[in-house]
Amino acid sequence: MLKVEGLRAGYGAINILWDISFDVKEGEVVAILGSNGAGKTTMVRAITGMVRPSAGSVSFNGEELAKKSSRFILDKGIVQVPEGRQIFTEMTVLENLEMGAFNKATRAAFQQNLAVAYQRFPKLQERARQAAGTLSGGEQQMLAVARALIGMPKLLILDEPSLGLAPNIVDDILNVASEMAKKDGISVLLVEQDITKALACADRGYVVENGRIALEGTAAELSANEHVKKAYLGI
Repeated sequence: MLKVEGLRAGYGAINILWDISFDVKEGEVVAILGSNGAGKTTMVRAITGMVRPSAGSVSFNGEELAKKSSRFILDKGIVQVPEGRQIFTEMTVLENLEMGAFNKATRAAFQQNLAVAYQRFPKLQERARQAAGTLSGGEQQMLAVARALIGMPKLLILDEPSLGLAPNIVDDILNVASEMAKKDGISVLLVEQDITKALACADRGYVVENGRIALEGTAAELSANEHVKKAYLGI
């Protein structure tokens, strides 16, 4: 589904990513792991069109996306839940969800997708008329994920979903992501610093260090890797 090959990207004369290659298959949860500053966010921005790659390929269902606009990429079915949630705090929960219906197809299916979003996150239906800024951090993250689902993603990118949230809320969010992949066939690219949580949810993962892929493998393989245990899991 998503295939990244030899990706290089950065900001101006400063290169951040060096020859990044990985793939995500349909209905799979793939984790991009690494510490703060490793290059994970730049990678997401390059995939979603917010940063122009200087080299390499980003293809989705066989179509080249490198150097395409963010809107073009969004219309192809790659939807991101950004780091920090970035909801519209003064708008209601329902109005935020309406913002997820960004094109003709998603607007036509809005009511159906809204019902699914409410089924996954019942608290959002209870707070539909409430200002989004009055929600708890966990509820705001639920809203950000639900808004992305309104966009009918084929590939959902979750960028640091655990940031600032209680562990039980993180578990709820990641359980929903795993369920979407297994039951609905929505591929998930999980970008995360909390390696323990990420590997508990993911099928496979890639560890990014200093802008390069340092390790890759199944979740079980990475959990058992001595470097991962020492550098990231404190074992």
